[in-house]
Amino acid sequence: MIRRRFIELITLGTGSLAAIGALDAADKQTITYHVTGFTCITCAVGLEELLRREKGVAWAKASYPDANVVIKFDPKEVTEDSLKSYIASMGFKAEAQPKA
Repeated sequence: MIRRRFIELITLGTGSLAAIGALDAADKQTITYHVTGFTCITCAVGLEELLRREKGVAWAKASYPDANVVIKFDPKEVTEDSLKSYIASMGFKAEAQPKA
């Protein structure tokens, strides 16, 4: 499912960088999710790219070997629960990791 969605979005073009926006550092929060369901590096790269296109997400980095994704986001525009739901809609299970 992630590959199909990733390919659909990539073929539409690179998208607008305005969607990312410049967020004040004080407004950003960071969450790390342990992700279950990655079967290859394409899964991680695809999820990372799709998350970056979501409103309120400033930055995302997914790791296939570590089975996680780190997301910096604006809590005024997107919630942790909605991020988790979005990840689930891509076919993965996300569990918040404790903050270090």
